[in-house]
Amino acid sequence: MKNENNYPIDQSPDSTEIYAAKLSLIGAVLSTLGDGISAIAAGINLQNLERTNNQNSQEQLNQSKQLEQMQKQIDQLTSKLDKMERSKR
Repeated sequence: MKNENNYPIDQSPDSTEIYAAKLSLIGAVLSTLGDGISAIAAGINLQNLERTNNQNSQEQLNQSKQLEQMQKQIDQLTSKLDKMERSKR
């Protein structure tokens, strides 16, 4: 059955425009969801980078402390060697 403009009853220009608008809305929603997922992924990646950076900073701090301790031990040994050399004279 056709209406007076020769369109099928279920296929009027208005229903085509509504269908296109619905598809446009669905596309916008999917795009927004995709952007949201991308933002979440970026946040997770940032947290991982910060965690790695903090671990590296902690490791560097530990290494610095170890180097300071080793330097103190070297200084103590040097001092003891100097004392031993003086006592032999």
